[in-house]
Amino acid sequence: MNIFITGIAGFLGSNLAYHLYNKNHTISGNDNFIGGYKDNLNDQFNFYKIDCCDYNSMNKALKNTDVLIHCAATAYEGLSVFSPSFVTKNIFEASVATFSAAISNNVKKIIFCSSMARYGSQNFPFTEDMAPKPQDPYGIAKVASEKMLENLSEIHNFDWTILVPHNIVGPRQKYDDPYRNVLSIFLNRMLLNKPAIIYGDGSQKRCFSYVDDCITCIEETIQNNNSSKQVINIGPDEEFISIKELADKCANLTNFNGNHVYYDDRPQEVKFASCSSSKARKILNYKTKFSLDESIQLTYEYIKKRGPKEFDYHIDLEINNEKTPQTWNMKII
Repeated sequence: MNIFITGIAGFLGSNLAYHLYNKNHTISGNDNFIGGYKDNLNDQFNFYKIDCCDYNSMNKALKNTDVLIHCAATAYEGLSVFSPSFVTKNIFEASVATFSAAISNNVKKIIFCSSMARYGSQNFPFTEDMAPKPQDPYGIAKVASEKMLENLSEIHNFDWTILVPHNIVGPRQKYDDPYRNVLSIFLNRMLLNKPAIIYGDGSQKRCFSYVDDCITCIEETIQNNNSSKQVINIGPDEEFISIKELADKCANLTNFNGNHVYYDDRPQEVKFASCSSSKARKILNYKTKFSLDESIQLTYEYIKKRGPKEFDYHIDLEINNEKTPQTWNMKII
């Protein structure tokens, strides 16, 4: 099968590409390297250095594609409050251009990787039958992209599945990014002999997904007819943990003895966020294979082997005022 993966140099896209290539699929993909590493790529992938917003280039790249997996996204939920134009352009406009190019090439199925941000601050664990209530520009753009996908399918008659991963961790993640990926930030800082930086009191809670647990769901979705026109949360719903507890685990693993550093809460951050995996278990035969401790350990080993790096403030803040986190406008991370 000819499978095209957007964001193929990114964290989820690259791991997925290797996995599906090893299952004898022909893998193509694009990336603009905003959130990925060039060494995540393999010469055996058909790679296009193009931006998803560039319809004409995407239209050419998607020729002869059977399945499109749209992983590319500027997945900056917190930053989207302060750089909404940049973030939403690379979510909504990028998605619409990509979907349009796929339709022009008669792609049979589109798998869209959405975000837990679609749910906002509703009662948890979040279930797929909840009406989306995003509370930040990133989540709003993701939901708008979902609605566009559904609308275009009604008109142009292609199949789709919307998958909702959450807090994915593991190898190939960009760990020198100061704006996202809390586990990688903690581990990279501690390997640089710096303390964890925590927003608020650290009592906010999340579930973390090892990347392979998400990839098996995506693979199953490709040919599983029961996933047709469904929204499905993917990844674990076990081991709900506070950010403070996560920082403690990282400190124990890295033998870092310093105290955590605390800053003000980030605006619009959801306090408690956890997705139910019941639907994925029923439709995609999902089973969690990696515990939280294993996930932390494997992410740590990747960063340590590749080498800790100073953080790269590669995205400009559009809105810089008294509400902007000091860690970003003063480049403290």
